[in-house]
Amino acid sequence: MTPKIFTAVINLYLPEPHASLLNGILFGINLKTTKEFYQQLKMVGLLHLVVLSGINITLLASIVTQTTQFFSKRVSILITILTIIFFVLFVGIQAPILRAALMGILTLVANYTGRKNYSLYALILSFVLSLIFFPSWLKTVSFQLSYAATLGIILFGEKNIKKSENSFINFYHQIKADFKTSLAAQIFTAPIIFIYFKQISLIAPLANVLVSFFVPFLMVLGFLTAILGKINFYLGFPFAWACYLILSYIIFIVETLSKIPGIFIKF
Repeated sequence: MTPKIFTAVINLYLPEPHASLLNGILFGINLKTTKEFYQQLKMVGLLHLVVLSGINITLLASIVTQTTQFFSKRVSILITILTIIFFVLFVGIQAPILRAALMGILTLVANYTGRKNYSLYALILSFVLSLIFFPSWLKTVSFQLSYAATLGIILFGEKNIKKSENSFINFYHQIKADFKTSLAAQIFTAPIIFIYFKQISLIAPLANVLVSFFVPFLMVLGFLTAILGKINFYLGFPFAWACYLILSYIIFIVETLSKIPGIFIKF
């Protein structure tokens, strides 16, 4: 019920496909836009943005962790976990959302502690618990994609980004880390996507690097838009305008990359 209340607020502020894209990113609401735009998202490998995937929650966790670094690592991680729990309660407790939250927390541990073995044990443990208590989950494509992506990130994702006094060098290392993490997730999920959908997006790693940096900011701004806009239209307006700018950029990337010949193979 809760998402429907806030999706109406977002629909009031934003045109299409901006509104559908933000509602998909925040609440996993099915896209109510053109088939062409849906196909473009598939072609560039960004369809995961509009479902409540572990990637979205991981991105949200990332920005919370970054902004709470002045606390101790333990406090920072605790705040991040509480944020994820709040997100789950906000959008509604459902099996796919709980699974996505679990994947987000596991990926967070993998990225920020660098303890690969611990993360693998946690991943295996979560799989066993899912097998015991939610065996039907194992048959779903989203479950398999979540685990495959998390495994790839744990094994090959960038965990420790080099810091320098040079801002340009730091930016380079961040882009490199994002690309490596995205590529790891894409490689591990590609076989599953091929088996179920008989398709491969060759440009997905690049598309994710160009977009992923902005998604956590969009999620925070989107929540502020939905909550404040529900209270008063003018309170949410500046945040809605910021969302519109970011969404316009994402739509531009999707539409531009999808026009490149040979970037999408369908068998």
